[in-house]
Amino acid sequence: MEKLRIVFMGTPEFAVGILDTIIKNNYTVVGVITAADKPAGRGQKLKYSAVKEYAVTNNLPLLQPTNLKDESFLAELKELNANLQIVVAFRMLPKVVWEIPQLGTFNLHASLLPNYRGAAPINWAIINGETKTGVTTFFIDDKIDTGAMIMSNEVNIEPEESAGQLHDRLMHLGSHTVVETLALIENGNVSTTIQEETAEIKTAYKLNKENCKIDWTKSALEINNLIRGLSPYPSAWCFFSDKGEEWSVKIYQTKIINEAHDYSIGKLICTKKEMKIAVKNGFIQVLDLQFPGKRKMTAAEFLNGITFSEEAKAH
Repeated sequence: MEKLRIVFMGTPEFAVGILDTIIKNNYTVVGVITAADKPAGRGQKLKYSAVKEYAVTNNLPLLQPTNLKDESFLAELKELNANLQIVVAFRMLPKVVWEIPQLGTFNLHASLLPNYRGAAPINWAIINGETKTGVTTFFIDDKIDTGAMIMSNEVNIEPEESAGQLHDRLMHLGSHTVVETLALIENGNVSTTIQEETAEIKTAYKLNKENCKIDWTKSALEINNLIRGLSPYPSAWCFFSDKGEEWSVKIYQTKIINEAHDYSIGKLICTKKEMKIAVKNGFIQVLDLQFPGKRKMTAAEFLNGITFSEEAKAH
């Protein structure tokens, strides 16, 4: 049985849950690699990644390279003398990095590969109305999320689950899957499966302003899936307009109302406590939203201070 010496690479909160589980299962982490500090917020103060905060708190050796091919970084990485590297939500590694450890470099990806390779697998599984997803561990090769698979575990996606809720469940599932993968590697019991390439493979494209915008001409189900698939971050958005004014509004939670009507698509219908938007096969009831310069609030809280005219619409 080989004693593992692990270098862990990751950046966001999702990676912290996995790193914490590895440590709590008494594996030896000889170094942590994370993104360089970035200026953030109004004061442009340097912000640490979630993984850096964890590494500093737990006194783990830390490297923050800006260039993964930099000679001095590669020398420091080799000095850690790891025999295995684990990557969770980091960035694409050059071959000179992933081929260093003798036992290889494996990645945990938050989807059932080969589907949803790419930057935002949790979001796209919900946006596309999937009822199942999961996590996969695989050995890294020279493309994105295409390497030989070690293990995968699946979960059901609940009908009203948001990306944030699913993120937390997959972090938990991912932690167990990584520990199971470590046990296989440690005992020399790994057998891998090559990913099949088919025309039906779905991709987890990078999220941007354009693909997060709500198209009110779509079905109520597609709109609701987009909103929960982007909640709480980066959030779905659209414009509200009324009496010549226009606002960019973030929408976090909605409910489908299946009901025939004669309203035009996008018409905003508000009572003192309720906000509905007309779509082709019913209404989308808005439950949580955020107007520019305001905090996130429920529709009832928001409507407490504002009234819209008959002309108001979402687009």
